[in-house]
Amino acid sequence: MISLNIGMALAGQVLIQLLDDESQIPSLSFDTTEESYLREAFDREQFAVFINRYAERHYVVLTKQKSTDTAHREALRKAGAEAGLWLKSIKATQAGIVSHSVRPDAAFHFGQGLMLGAYQFLKYRSDADKIRHPLQALHFHEESMSEAALTELHILCDAAYRARDLVNEPLNALSAEGLASAILQMGQSAGFRVEVLGKEDLLREGMGGILAVNRGSQDPPTFSILEYKPEHARNEKPIVLVGKGVVYDTGGLSLKPTANSMDRMKSDMSGAALVSAAMYAAAKLKLPLHLVALVPSTDNRPGENAYVPGDVITMYSGKTVEVLNTDAEGRLLLGDALHWAKRYEPELVLDFATLTGAASVAVGEHGIVCMGTASEEQKAAFRAAGERQYERLVEYPLWDEYGEQIKSDIADIKNVGGPSGGAITAGKFLQHFTDYPWMHFDIAGVSFATTKKPYLPLGGTAYGLRMLLDFLKNRAER
Repeated sequence: MISLNIGMALAGQVLIQLLDDESQIPSLSFDTTEESYLREAFDREQFAVFINRYAERHYVVLTKQKSTDTAHREALRKAGAEAGLWLKSIKATQAGIVSHSVRPDAAFHFGQGLMLGAYQFLKYRSDADKIRHPLQALHFHEESMSEAALTELHILCDAAYRARDLVNEPLNALSAEGLASAILQMGQSAGFRVEVLGKEDLLREGMGGILAVNRGSQDPPTFSILEYKPEHARNEKPIVLVGKGVVYDTGGLSLKPTANSMDRMKSDMSGAALVSAAMYAAAKLKLPLHLVALVPSTDNRPGENAYVPGDVITMYSGKTVEVLNTDAEGRLLLGDALHWAKRYEPELVLDFATLTGAASVAVGEHGIVCMGTASEEQKAAFRAAGERQYERLVEYPLWDEYGEQIKSDIADIKNVGGPSGGAITAGKFLQHFTDYPWMHFDIAGVSFATTKKPYLPLGGTAYGLRMLLDFLKNRAER
């Protein structure tokens, strides 16, 4: 990852300067010709201008105040991603950033967009050296970025890179055991405890949801338990994160029927990647919060002994489930994990999952569908975090009528509720395994991108990670 530091160590070779008003142009030490060139460009609504002094190259960015703080932060991130493309085009290995903005956080958001936009997954490319982003270091002017902010920026981007890497790994490189191993490595690096339960442990515990999904696979399942407990945690009861870890989803015997529908199914463990990276960042940031994360993991394949539509399985909670669609498998893993979470008597439980196509259809790639029983104060805190990070939330109701749709004639509940309200009936299924304040985040539409956006790459996006960390950081401060 690109290194970050404070101090203009470049003697002005490649310099990016941030403005939020044309009146700041005289402070840039340009001559009258260059100033006129900048003003003419800005008048044409060209708000990123390159000035070549041969020995020095300057990139001047004007980000005028937007109608909302949310929009302005996002404009800065997008401007940073665009600057990253310029740096790549000129093959810059280092660059300096100076902010003349009245906003103390302008360089932070600009740098975040640049860093996130520069991410590449090149592990399997034989031409990696030729196409790798040449930028090696960013130097921030000491008045543009504090040491604390720089540390936070580095940790946030590092965590996002790690989450994206996990999502981008193919199944032949990242089985359930491989995911557990990667989580163990993150724990060792960041300083949180990880325990991994194997198949025999799950059989002994009676975790019927995970085991049912795993029956069609030759690879064993895992259940990873992550815990970060600093000495002076400000929460008496832990916050528990749960991430769906289906490392590949064929749909099982309810094989996914549509063209290209399996192409991105290595990303069905995006929830697991997100919560693991969040634990990594929280520990690195030394947040004064007791956190636990649970990652149930397996692949879902139509193997010789695969579970079939019509089966009745007994979940870890003892509740029976009539399986009518083996492609509605993620909720079976999450149900077991959500019941496990009860042993912590948690303050709040948050699950993240690529759970339903219905959520993706409803809000597309522009936000996260959420629902749950958390307090209005907690929900408001999440909405605010989502707005600040531009990882926005759309809350769905959990009305009793949706519960009627998953009643079974032969078991306690069934794992699908029919063609209508699919994202909500999935959430209603999960609610059966909770008795604590809880929020469910369906990230199906945002976890994996098929088209590049300014700072969201092709493939794994880590969308939702910054929102979650923002929420946790503010919870720690409260």
